[in-house]
Amino acid sequence: DVQLQASGGGLVQTGGSLRLSCAALGLSFDDYAIGWFRQAPGKEREGISCISSSDGSGPRTTYYEDSVKGRFTISGDNAKNTVYLEMSSLKPEDTANYYCVADSWGSCAKVVANRGDMDYWGQGTQVTVSS
Repeated sequence: DVQLQASGGGLVQTGGSLRLSCAALGLSFDDYAIGWFRQAPGKEREGISCISSSDGSGPRTTYYEDSVKGRFTISGDNAKNTVYLEMSSLKPEDTANYYCVADSWGSCAKVVANRGDMDYWGQGTQVTVSS
């Protein structure tokens, strides 16, 4: 069975940092684009970051939604089959449930387009930023 295990959420003050982890069990994250969506109460789900699959020819492509660009960094650890989302300079508007996803297309196109038809979704991890 494939599982995406998201963790690392919590309560942090404005300006603080958190690192979310998405551990992929049952699939190789080299073969999938791994992304992060978030959804706050009463708001639409939004795709905020993604790292493409590996084609072996160079670095993987990354994507950041404008509101997180420059504050969030996505990276992967091949040995641990885990993708990380480093979040810094957190703001109250970052408060949401964060979900990691895996998509066999390999590109980040679906995350960019806020499409929900990913191959796999992990459970959410709650991030709360206090003002």
